[in-house]
Amino acid sequence: MLARVVLWIATLSVTTPVGAEPAAPAKPETPRSGTAAPELVPPKLSSDATALYPKGAHGDATVLLDLLVDRDGHVADVRVVSGEPPFSDAAAASARDYRFEPATRGEVAVRARIRFLVRFTAPPPETPEGAAPSPEPKPTKTIPAAKPVRAPEGAVEVEVQGTRPEVAASRLGRAEVRQMPGAFGDPFRAIEALPGVTPIVSGLPYFFVRGAPPGNVGYFLDGVRVPLLYHVAAGPSVIHPALVDKVDLYPGGYPARYGRFAGGIVAGETRPPANELHGEASLRLVDVGGLVEAPLFGEHVTGLVSGRYGYPGLILPLFAPEAILQYWDYQARAAVDVGRHGTASVFAFGAYDFVGNRRRDGTTEIGFASEFHRVDLRYDHEFSGRTKLRAAATVGFDRTRGDQDTSIRDRMVGSRVELRHEIGRNATLNAGADLVLDFFDVGTNSTSSDAATLVEFVPTRRDVTTGVYADLSLRVDRRVRITPGLRADLYAWGVQTSVGIDPRISAEYTVSDRVRLLHAIGVAHQPPSFIGPIPGVQIGKGVLQTSLQHSFGVETQLPASFVGTATVFHNAMFDLTDVLGTTRPGQSIDGAGAVELLRDRVLGSTVGLELYVRRPLTRDVGGFLAYTLSRSVRSGGSLSVAPSNFDRTHVFQVAVAWNLGRRWRAGTRGMFYTGALDLREQRTPIPNPDGTFSSQVTTSTERRRLPTFYRLDVRLEKRWSLGERGYWAFVFEVLNATLTKEWVDSRTQIGPVTVPSIGLEAAF
Repeated sequence: MLARVVLWIATLSVTTPVGAEPAAPAKPETPRSGTAAPELVPPKLSSDATALYPKGAHGDATVLLDLLVDRDGHVADVRVVSGEPPFSDAAAASARDYRFEPATRGEVAVRARIRFLVRFTAPPPETPEGAAPSPEPKPTKTIPAAKPVRAPEGAVEVEVQGTRPEVAASRLGRAEVRQMPGAFGDPFRAIEALPGVTPIVSGLPYFFVRGAPPGNVGYFLDGVRVPLLYHVAAGPSVIHPALVDKVDLYPGGYPARYGRFAGGIVAGETRPPANELHGEASLRLVDVGGLVEAPLFGEHVTGLVSGRYGYPGLILPLFAPEAILQYWDYQARAAVDVGRHGTASVFAFGAYDFVGNRRRDGTTEIGFASEFHRVDLRYDHEFSGRTKLRAAATVGFDRTRGDQDTSIRDRMVGSRVELRHEIGRNATLNAGADLVLDFFDVGTNSTSSDAATLVEFVPTRRDVTTGVYADLSLRVDRRVRITPGLRADLYAWGVQTSVGIDPRISAEYTVSDRVRLLHAIGVAHQPPSFIGPIPGVQIGKGVLQTSLQHSFGVETQLPASFVGTATVFHNAMFDLTDVLGTTRPGQSIDGAGAVELLRDRVLGSTVGLELYVRRPLTRDVGGFLAYTLSRSVRSGGSLSVAPSNFDRTHVFQVAVAWNLGRRWRAGTRGMFYTGALDLREQRTPIPNPDGTFSSQVTTSTERRRLPTFYRLDVRLEKRWSLGERGYWAFVFEVLNATLTKEWVDSRTQIGPVTVPSIGLEAAF
């Protein structure tokens, strides 16, 4: 049965030198009506543009930055487009202090996104003591400044909206994730390091997020819903890391554009198409992967292919000779410029996983096999610097196979439209609508009762889901920004329909240059959910799950580039489906027992405190501390108020990464959390007056905590230059280097779930 398998898995280039001419401003646009639009004038550098040559570095290097220049001329956001530590760290740190004359459209100051190129030149060798001085001594500095260069053609692009994450979001960028021990350079795997995230079992990428079970966590990539983002067991994500630009975790109170999940949201965004040849490759003990992107047929068409193939079967027989484990994934994208303001693109991606055993007769027993595929056709149009529109159509195929020759499929067709419009300097509207048709079917050649129960519970059916949303980001004054939003979804399962109305609002209060107050509250609805994210498996009709998500936080800029956040939260969940959190002693999780649990509805509540202090891991010395104190309870139906099975009072993580010099980097991450609840049924005979015992017994449930768990991850990397911008590196990394085992109940200890990785990486 699939339920058994699921539970087993859970067990600019504008660096213009003083006196040089800046990049040419963009030409004014002329609307089709013939009326000239206001001229767009890019930002002008008004301060010194230098970066300090990093200590311990060697050789020359070039770093390309992406800067968001605010309306007051300050740099609001810095992203590294290309370049490697320690040079990228030095360039990014210096860029935050640059000042500009803001970009203008007509007489109105607007935000601008520009490219900024910094070229580092190695300092000359020091003259030995007593040596004759150079005949023509040149002035030197103790730490030479980076050499700025003229901006390349077309390096300035103006964008109305910045990239600051939403109030309720925690953002991870790949440049920093690459230095996080235990994440294997994968932004999606790094989610477990964020506050509010409680793993089911250490090392497995299935989480409770602020008390919401794994089946209530939604996954999106470029706005496309996907069933999961991780390969089976402790595998990597299903998207090649080089394609990922950023990942946002919304543990609650997420924006109106996301919906249909009553827990958290994990939203990934791919890197925009680049009109230049570049690529990455990796070779590890268990898999090989790569990405290549290049211009095609001139400058207006780009193509990208990437993917990964896993071969853990080369190592797995050393530990489990009969076991079979395979996985692969692929991504392909083509983008074409349509006129001056439009881009048409197609993005296809998918993944496959297989877990099984070799029988003695040579045949293969399928334990779990899943796959999913997506093809997304998009058209993006920028009507002006204030308005952007995306129209897209998506087709998908999901399938999961289990033992007894059972297969569940979902064939999906969907469309969506997304609009972003800046109404004025202080208001931005985001709105959209979508329609999704899912065609589910289940098949089996087995005549067992378990198979019959599955067919009855997940029947062949057609689901129609449609929704609209809108939110308005309002800058009340320079210190206050509020974003009210509303989402409405219609769910149709045959003749049954349900409607979910989800209001949300978030607010940001700037107390000072260093302190912000962040507040978010919202309602979210979701159809009945399965135990965890499994391709093709969806429970279907029934009463919608509902959650009320509320959080309040304080973010402050600390000395030495540290940022600290403290957040209190409360999530209330109604009509919740939570098999993992509510299973009690004596209850079966297979066959009819699993169906009974999936039909059961409970109330849930989680309250907690999250602390997060971080300094970019890409700095010479960086790290973070993440701590979650929480209490998650369940009640209703046959349950009295009791903690969830996966209530962990304390979840604590600390990490540090440092530059050892000569392009050596090292890091370590420690994780500690209290054990889950162990529920044991006590049966006590009832005594008779004559001293004998009755055939009847009283039953009680004893609750106690399992032993705490800890683990230590380590990472070591050595890099060498490969051309002007490329590199190749040796990487040694281990998740759970302490080989710590974990108790899942009083009788079962699993592990150690230890994942070593030794490999080579290269980029050009």
